[in-house]
Amino acid sequence: MNCMNNRNIFEKVILMLGIFLLVGCHRTIFHPAGIVAIKQYQLIFIAFVAMLTLVIPVILMTLFFVYKYRHVKMSTYTPNWSYSTKVELMVWFIPVMIVCFLAALAWQTSNGLDPRKKIISVRKPVIINVIALDWNWLFVYPEAHIATMNEIVIPNNTPIHFNITSSSVMSAFFIPKLGSQIYAMPKMNSVLNLMAKFPGVYHGLSSNYNGQGFSNMKFNTIVVPNNYIFHKWVKRVQHVPEKLNTFHKFQLIAQPSLLHSVKYFSSVYPNLFNRVMYRMLS
Repeated sequence: MNCMNNRNIFEKVILMLGIFLLVGCHRTIFHPAGIVAIKQYQLIFIAFVAMLTLVIPVILMTLFFVYKYRHVKMSTYTPNWSYSTKVELMVWFIPVMIVCFLAALAWQTSNGLDPRKKIISVRKPVIINVIALDWNWLFVYPEAHIATMNEIVIPNNTPIHFNITSSSVMSAFFIPKLGSQIYAMPKMNSVLNLMAKFPGVYHGLSSNYNGQGFSNMKFNTIVVPNNYIFHKWVKRVQHVPEKLNTFHKFQLIAQPSLLHSVKYFSSVYPNLFNRVMYRMLS
C-alpha cells in the first residue's frame, strides 16, 4: 500500500514539474509576423506532416502486430518464415519516398529563403547596419545618418536590408517573429533581408552565447504601420542632442557593459560600419 502511495506521489511530482517547465515556453514561431517567418512556419508544418505519415503507420502497425501475433492456443507456428514483400515495401518504400520529398523541399526552400536574397517589393528597402557590441546592439541607419542602441524602428510591408557585423566576439542576430537567425561575426558582413507583415513590437536577441551579458543582450523591433510614421520618427531622432559623430565616441559605447538601455544618436561617424570591420581586419 505504501509503495502505491509513493508511486502516486512520484507521478504527481513529475506531472507538476513538467507543467512548471512548460510555463517558460512561448509560441513565437507559430505566430509569425514577417514574410520570411511565415514561409519558415509553412516549411516546418509541411515537414512535420510528412514525417507523421511515417510515424503514425509505424505506431498502428506496432499495435496491430502485437495483437495479431499474440500468443494464443490457435496461433499458427511458422518457424521458417523469413520474408514478406508487403512488409519490405512498407519498411523501405514509404521512408525512401518521404526522405526524397523532404530533400526536394529542403533544396527548394534553402534557395527561396536564402538570407541574402532580396525581397521583391515596390517599396525601397530600408538599410540598417547592425554592430554587435559587448553586450548591446548598435543599429545604424546610414541613409538617415542616425543610430539607435537596443531598439529598431521599421515600417510595415517594407523590405529591410540588414548588414551585420561584430566589434568583438561572435554573436547571433535573431528576431524570431520576423525570420531567420544569422551570425554577427568580426571581420565579416553578414546580410539578412526581412519584411514585417503586421505592425507591433517584436523581441530580438542574441541567440549565440557570447559572455557574461549574453542573457540580457536583447532589443525591441518596433514595426510602425506606414512610411509616414517611420519618417516622422527619423526626423525626431535627428534632433536628439546625443551624437555618435567620432570614432572615439563609438569606442566608448563599445566597451563591455552590463548596462542595457535604449539610446538615440542624431548623427553618426561616416562609414562607421566599414570602419569597424576594417579595424577588426587590421
